[in-house]
Amino acid sequence: MDYKLGNKIANYPLKMDTETGNSVFSIYKNDSIQNYVSSDFLIPHRKDYFFFAFILDVRDFSRHWIDMKPYDIQSRKLYFTDPSQVQLKEESCALHVYNMNITKEFLSLDSLNTLKDLPILQNPHRGHVLHLKERDYQFLLETLDNIYAEYQNESQWQHSMLLSYVSIFLIYCSRLYAEQFENIKDQPESLLLSDFLDLVGEKFRVQHEVSQYAEQLNISAGYLGDTIKQQSGKSAIAHIQERIVLEAKRLIYFTEDSMKEIAYSLGFDDASYFNRFFKRHTTFTPLAYKKHIRKMYQ
Repeated sequence: MDYKLGNKIANYPLKMDTETGNSVFSIYKNDSIQNYVSSDFLIPHRKDYFFFAFILDVRDFSRHWIDMKPYDIQSRKLYFTDPSQVQLKEESCALHVYNMNITKEFLSLDSLNTLKDLPILQNPHRGHVLHLKERDYQFLLETLDNIYAEYQNESQWQHSMLLSYVSIFLIYCSRLYAEQFENIKDQPESLLLSDFLDLVGEKFRVQHEVSQYAEQLNISAGYLGDTIKQQSGKSAIAHIQERIVLEAKRLIYFTEDSMKEIAYSLGFDDASYFNRFFKRHTTFTPLAYKKHIRKMYQ
């Protein structure tokens, strides 16, 4: 790894498009020989929006990191990330690509309030790439062409048209996501499970107990635990602890923070207890994990 690590993981909001004035949605098409990536994206960072990269053609070798996993970028695939995931590019490279950026504010324009719960956005299996068959590639390409044309066209009801096209894109991608990642027999997540996981994503740094989440959801801890177990196959406390461990791995891997600083940022007052907690869930101490994972991807 030759990219630059820092003490903190940067968080970038979607920049306003100077031509359209749009700050909640954007789509860009690059088909030039050169594709210069901002230096901001060459360090570990989070994008405060959902990011989609539809690769038409790769002209140079390109590697993109999402959380602790490297991806060699390949043609005719769709890569995607959500706002919680840490990512970076190793270097600027030439790509023929559609980049589409969707904020939660844009999704809130959906009057039915269903888009935010689609699998491609919820990403329960923490996938990052869709492998496309020819018919899927052509369908998504045509849809992105329509989105791009509408984005450039400041006509009446533009936002409604964009939302309609983006909805088709996200629903189609969710079908592909289900085919690729999910067992057909899997049951859809209940509203309670979805609300619980959203709350865990917001509060895991300061709330480590099931009872704390139950109180905020106005139900008993027993009912919450039973429902989450039935719907997901995992206990409520397992979901909380897995989210803490994932964030710990991100901080250990992508930053130079001390183990004490990482423990404190995740709500542990005692660094030694954090060490025991991390080892119980990974078999590594935090320091051993840091050496192991960085050695693996040198």
